[in-house]
Amino acid sequence: MTTPFVTELRSTDDVIVVEGQGTVLHLRVQAAELWDAMRVDAPAGVSFATVKQAALSAFFPAGAAQADYVGKVRGFEILHENQSIESCGIRDGSTILLARRRRRPVK
Repeated sequence: MTTPFVTELRSTDDVIVVEGQGTVLHLRVQAAELWDAMRVDAPAGVSFATVKQAALSAFFPAGAAQADYVGKVRGFEILHENQSIESCGIRDGSTILLARRRRRPVK
């Protein structure tokens, strides 16, 4: 199986692999404030919260509170993070944007 083209766009060579059972979806996760993206391979049945935590750990090794960030797919915030990524409307090749819940002023 080939990976979707979108996972190769402006992303690092690192791949975050989320463990679990089922069909693996190849996703692109962007951190808005870092202007950076990584590829995430996660089973369709894993919760969005699990994918979000794995991505935040990779983007912010010093730590970032999961509650401070929202995930968006196709412009819509994912409100029920404990649901599976498949039931959140995430498909193979989707891009997930992680952004701070509240915008911070630029000085």
